[in-house]
Amino acid sequence: MSFKHIGIIGGGAWGTALGAVAARNARKVTLWAREADVIGGINSAHQNPIFLPDVTLDPKIHATGDMAEVALADALLLVAPAQHLRPVAGDLASHVRTGTVVAICAKGFEQQSQSLLTDVLADVLPDVIPAVLSGPTFAREVALGQPTAVTLACADSDAAKSLAGALGGMTFRPYVSDDLIGAQIGGAVKNVLAIACGIVAGRGLGDNARAALVTRGLAEIMRFGIAFGANPNTLMGLSGLGDLVLTCTSPQSRNMSLGLALAKGASAKEYLSERQSVAEGAYTASALREMATAKNIEMPIAFAVDQILNHDAPIEDEIEGLLSRPFRSE
Repeated sequence: MSFKHIGIIGGGAWGTALGAVAARNARKVTLWAREADVIGGINSAHQNPIFLPDVTLDPKIHATGDMAEVALADALLLVAPAQHLRPVAGDLASHVRTGTVVAICAKGFEQQSQSLLTDVLADVLPDVIPAVLSGPTFAREVALGQPTAVTLACADSDAAKSLAGALGGMTFRPYVSDDLIGAQIGGAVKNVLAIACGIVAGRGLGDNARAALVTRGLAEIMRFGIAFGANPNTLMGLSGLGDLVLTCTSPQSRNMSLGLALAKGASAKEYLSERQSVAEGAYTASALREMATAKNIEMPIAFAVDQILNHDAPIEDEIEGLLSRPFRSE
């Protein structure tokens, strides 16, 4: 396989950053976006004026609103937010070729169906080769060429190596895996835990509390992932522990920022409605709880976040509930 032409489906910050990565590797890049301002800005000023306004892009990146045009690429990166992945993939369905590698680059579970995103892709695009690209990534740093490492999971080893070769370079390091389930679960669950870390920081509970939350949060990721068939090594890697550490330690994280806002009295609905970019954890929390409950998986931190986001539970009550849990073996 030779991936000389990379298609990006999604014109947000992360899609734009991945376009910059591919262009840096001398690939032809076609980026599909809904927003006319994004398409015009990338093609005329070589900037994404809405989602990544302060980064100059390679002039070779071409933006389009035509799904048929981007589907001509050798491999596709599907960067639509998790809750929009199904309809966007549906728009792609009549254009994509059988056997095309389609890498999911969003993090989350589908809220309505409580499904992994690869299951959504299998429903809508059953004849493509699915892959998952995930890891500790802030889009702006990736776009600027700052060192980043990610997990690239695909059951087809040749496809995985070819896509890693198309995207990988000195500052963007894909580590190949065949564990699509683990690569998805780490990135999805950590978004919910990052909201909890934002609440901890916003309430001034201290660094000890944040370290405890990250550690016990990792235990929740492990329990959930293993129950769904993930490889524990994946969960301890870039798309699990690595992503958890990044998003729980920096307010650059949209999910941690949401937690900070909640801790200071904002409502989730108002906060999310005021922002262009998506805090995926806000939508994943309820799906995560349903999925965990169905398999009797204990996830007290994630459940507390769902209570706060979706059931109007007072933050103080949820913190007290977590701190009052019985002592147990680690």
